[in-house]
Amino acid sequence: MNDWAELDRALVAMAASGSTEVREDGEWLAELAALRCELHRDGKNPLVHLWSAESNLTRRILRVREQSQDRIVLEVRRFGRAKPGRLEFLRTDSPRAAGRVTREQFRARLRRVLAEHFPDATIDSLTAAPDLEHSFSGVYVRGRMHEGPREWAAIAIAPGEGAAAIEGILTFGILWLDMTRQRATSRAVEGLRVFVPEGASRSIRERAFALSSAARVEVFEFREEDGRMQKIDAADAGNTESWLTPCREVESTLAAAREAIGRIHALALHTPPAGDDIGLHLVPGTTEVAICFRGLEFARWSREGMLFGLGDSREHLTEATEPALDRLMRRLDLHRSSLATETTHPLYRAAPERWIETLVLQDPTRLDAQLDPGYLYSQLPALTAGDRGVLDLLGVTRRGRLVVIELKASEDMQLPIQAVDYWLRVRRHQRDGDFERYGYFAGKQLDPKPPLVWLAAPALRFHPTTETVLKYLSPEIHVTRIGLSEIWRRGLKVMFRQ
Repeated sequence: MNDWAELDRALVAMAASGSTEVREDGEWLAELAALRCELHRDGKNPLVHLWSAESNLTRRILRVREQSQDRIVLEVRRFGRAKPGRLEFLRTDSPRAAGRVTREQFRARLRRVLAEHFPDATIDSLTAAPDLEHSFSGVYVRGRMHEGPREWAAIAIAPGEGAAAIEGILTFGILWLDMTRQRATSRAVEGLRVFVPEGASRSIRERAFALSSAARVEVFEFREEDGRMQKIDAADAGNTESWLTPCREVESTLAAAREAIGRIHALALHTPPAGDDIGLHLVPGTTEVAICFRGLEFARWSREGMLFGLGDSREHLTEATEPALDRLMRRLDLHRSSLATETTHPLYRAAPERWIETLVLQDPTRLDAQLDPGYLYSQLPALTAGDRGVLDLLGVTRRGRLVVIELKASEDMQLPIQAVDYWLRVRRHQRDGDFERYGYFAGKQLDPKPPLVWLAAPALRFHPTTETVLKYLSPEIHVTRIGLSEIWRRGLKVMFRQ
């Protein structure tokens, strides 16, 4: 005969310890992370009541299957169900990370919202556990759901996650869709359903236009406060957000900056060949000019004057501070050199994409002989999304075909979708005739065909998931991967094109 009083004391003690997990039928109930517990005597078999700020649960105990100081396993019955279940209390060495608990709690709430919004569907699985082997982040909840013979892959993100995580959900969703299809047995997987907080779907809907029909993406926005969920039509995304600055304004600003940076060029002559590696580029959305040494910004010019320094440490350039600038440039020339021996130095490793850009701009034909060396623009058009971690170049082949070039120095599974993001904007401006209207590619007859996409990175630095994502892109987007030599700082050398 069970000693229910002893069980009651053991459960209360475990709950009070603050390091107890509750699992039902093997699934961790994160919403009961801050747990309180008590038994209610009700006939032969008592009820166990668990509650927290997030949720509460009541089950009838049929028997105690296992009881120790660190683990209690109960056979229970859930109201309305005939088949017994398993309720497990497990003492852990340390509490789960707050972020993991929050995401698991969101997973539990999402299951209830989906059940309410899709009453004819069955939620086959839903997990927030990371899967490093298959590149799945624990930031997202992923699962499967079916309605009769139709099955869907699903991916969701909780409110409060950062903008970068929301931007990245489509890549992870495509990977999850592909895996779900590979593992499907009895049902064909229709496509991917993406669930994001209210007001967060714009970039996903924009990018969905660049996917093939095989992806079949449906986007839903939800509001956790009241469980409201709404399917959002991708056509409501409107135009992709970007802008072009008239070419003459860019050239006028750069010309003014060139006149003002004579001191820097004079200092560069003291430490050759640094003078050949100083580049200028207009800071998107401003009238300021970044002054870069082999791609790394070390000064910034505006009509109010010039600041120099690295990172947030900046000072005005005056006669008194000129020696400090001279010392900075000597440091740059020493450490930011292709022949530098200290390859772990921060100056050597900083802004690698910008360094690759410098090499491409010096001789575009090293990347591909098709490129017309007379036309190559950096971050044109400018994006409202700001710094995306990759660098965009826009060029044109000798036959007039536009080419979107994405440069990356390290593995990044978001690279294909980021390229798509930029391609969509270039394609829109191309269709609207904006490049000709704003003075770009002057004297060049542009081919109306869709722009090409070139992904350029060191040969061993393409993420293993790149090929999977690429196969879900629209056939209109022709992508070439260009693998560079791993020692690209000593000069661009193409190892392969795929």
